[in-house]
Amino acid sequence: MIRELRDIQGLLRAFLQPLILPGDKVMDATAGLGRDTLFLAECVGPTGKVYALDIQEQALAGTRRLLSEKGMAERVSLHCLDHARCREVITERLRAVIFNLGYLPGSDHTIVTLKESTIKGMAEALILLQAGGLLVLTVYRGHAGAADEAKGIQEFLKTLPKQNYSVLEGRYINQGNKSPYWIMVQKNREG
Repeated sequence: MIRELRDIQGLLRAFLQPLILPGDKVMDATAGLGRDTLFLAECVGPTGKVYALDIQEQALAGTRRLLSEKGMAERVSLHCLDHARCREVITERLRAVIFNLGYLPGSDHTIVTLKESTIKGMAEALILLQAGGLLVLTVYRGHAGAADEAKGIQEFLKTLPKQNYSVLEGRYINQGNKSPYWIMVQKNREG
């Protein structure tokens, strides 16, 4: 059995891993527990760089611990910052960007990603994304405001010119209307 089909992050990582090369610059727009940040740090190698953002210091502290335990801390630049403001700390072109929406597992479920911030963060990340790069999102729909955020994301992505971006979405059709789903946005060319 292919585990990646039961695990959205595993599936998205299967797409990202061959794309990200040693030395690349990438962003984890929602550091959370640090698992995506660690994955990206492994992909970029010792000469690459990961920018990891989160609005919660608790998330960054956990990410920092995980990276330190795995010997990857030097590859990552951590920022307590809303992803909508990512261009305040990132000026380099990015090969890949990960958004894992919702709330920090095991923490206050009232602190969640929000439609306006997520859309602005995606727009800013797409500016930074190099041609051929990939932005991936895991959209969770089980928290307050999640339906509004998901609808806003859909509306925003529909406006992207098809010549410049390819947008693909995947859902579990046998897990109900509130199950998480994924979106991939490939930047085909500048413009």
